[in-house]
Amino acid sequence: MTTDAATPRTETVETATGTARITWLTAPAPRLLLALGHGAGGGIEARDLTALGAALPAHGVSVALVEQPWRVAGKKVAPAPKTLDTGWHGVWPALAAAGLPVVAGGRSAGARVACRTAAALGARAVLALSFPLHPPGRPEKTRAAELLDCGLPALVVQGGNDPFGRPAEFPPGDYRIAEVPYGDHGFAVPKRSGLTGERAMEILTGAVTGWLAGIG
Repeated sequence: MTTDAATPRTETVETATGTARITWLTAPAPRLLLALGHGAGGGIEARDLTALGAALPAHGVSVALVEQPWRVAGKKVAPAPKTLDTGWHGVWPALAAAGLPVVAGGRSAGARVACRTAAALGARAVLALSFPLHPPGRPEKTRAAELLDCGLPALVVQGGNDPFGRPAEFPPGDYRIAEVPYGDHGFAVPKRSGLTGERAMEILTGAVTGWLAGIG
C-alpha cells in the first residue's frame, strides 16, 4: 500500500451481508494496520474514529475505517450481532491483503464485533472504544464476557461518564483500560468540566498510540 496518508482512499468490498466500504488512511512506512468499525448509531465520522485516522499514520499505523453493509445501504437501524459479525468477516480478507499485522477495533457495537471475532480472524490485538458494557441503567445485562473472552491483548478506551459503562464498572481482566475524563458514550465532554473536546481527543489518541507502540 503506497497511498499518501493525507489522501484517503476508499474501497468497496462484497460480503455475505452486502457491500461494505473501507476508507484507507495509510502511513508512509506502516508497521501495523488498525481496522475500526463504527457503532450502531453512526458511521465512521464519529469523533474518535476521525481523530485516530488523523493521528495514527504519523506513528507508523495505517487505519482502515470500515463501514458495515447496512450503513453503506443507507439503513438507519443496525442488524443483529450475528449479521454484523458476518459482515466483518467478509471485509477481513481485504484488510489482511495489506500484508500488515492487523489490530481489530471499533467503537460501541463495532467494539463488540471486534472482541467477538478477532481471535478467529487472526488479529494481533483488540481496541475497544466506548465498549457498551451494559445498556444504560441495566448493569445486570452485562456484556463483559465478550471482552474478557476475546483472547488477545486488548485496550478499552472509555468515557468517564459513559452510561453504557463507566471505567470503574469494568471487571478485572487481562486487558488495559484508559479513561477519557467526563466523556460520554461519544467522548463528548461538558463545558463545565474544564476539558475541551480537542483535549479529550488528545487523551484518547495518546492512550491508543502508546498502547499500539507495544503491539508488534
